[in-house]
Amino acid sequence: MDKYKCTACGYIYDPAKGDPDSGIAPGTAFEDIPDDWVCPLCGVDKTFFEKVE
Repeated sequence: MDKYKCTACGYIYDPAKGDPDSGIAPGTAFEDIPDDWVCPLCGVDKTFFEKVE
């Protein structure tokens, strides 16, 4: 699964870790995160994230 980076603050979403504080379980692909999820560091929405190559 791909990692995604927040272009606003640099936070990296790692699917292996998920985002437990926001209810996103480890093993959850970025594409499977609900559309209303926001960056846990700066609060921007999913449209600000880009795939880490």
